[in-house]
Amino acid sequence: MADPIPAQKEPYKVSVEAGKKYFWCACGRSKNQPFCDGSHSGTGLTPVRYEAPASKVVFFCGCKATGKRPLCDGSHSRL
Repeated sequence: MADPIPAQKEPYKVSVEAGKKYFWCACGRSKNQPFCDGSHSGTGLTPVRYEAPASKVVFFCGCKATGKRPLCDGSHSRL
């Protein structure tokens, strides 16, 4: 299994819609950050499904080191 690559060392601020499903890139290789574009193929890593509980702004992890996948937990400040 490949290690994830930090896409950036800060979170992605995204407006999500209630009930909509999003697939967060866990590998860091997607060209459509913070979302999956299939670039993980062959890495052993898979995207993480996120279903928005409400329409609001959330912060998706950009460094791929969060303990609260797929949302930012501040791990980027320790990289």
